[in-house]
Amino acid sequence: MCEYCGCQAVTAIDELTREHDTVVNMIGEVRAAHASGDVAGMAGVARRIAAVLGPHTAVEEHGLFPLLKGDFPDQIAALEDEHRRIEAVLAAAAGGAPADPAWPRLLLDALEVLREHILKEQDGVFPAALTTLSGTDWDAVDEVRRRQAAPAAR
Repeated sequence: MCEYCGCQAVTAIDELTREHDTVVNMIGEVRAAHASGDVAGMAGVARRIAAVLGPHTAVEEHGLFPLLKGDFPDQIAALEDEHRRIEAVLAAAAGGAPADPAWPRLLLDALEVLREHILKEQDGVFPAALTTLSGTDWDAVDEVRRRQAAPAAR
């Protein structure tokens, strides 16, 4: 993923990028499960992806995106829409392998959207954030991350 602009020197971006890397690896697991016809395996990985994306998306939508929305309203709205589309397909696997025979293809399509989405964030949002946000802004993003981690620590 992106390493050329130095944005990963910012803790919040580094954490978001590491989560992206984790998800990209899991997308490979979904593809392998699909290739072997293992829908239950696909669903299991979909739940793991959702577990990573839950707090990740919260940090973006409650920390990073509001700080960028004034300068990039259309881009942020499109990213949030993609979050909803991806979440809906992942949520279908929350209780196990969905019975819908179309779900495996829907998942693969959603994960392709997710891969493109990750590139938009890493090549666009993160460098833009690096150049436009202040130290106080980054503190606010870090606070959202702390709040996301707090329930897991309990």
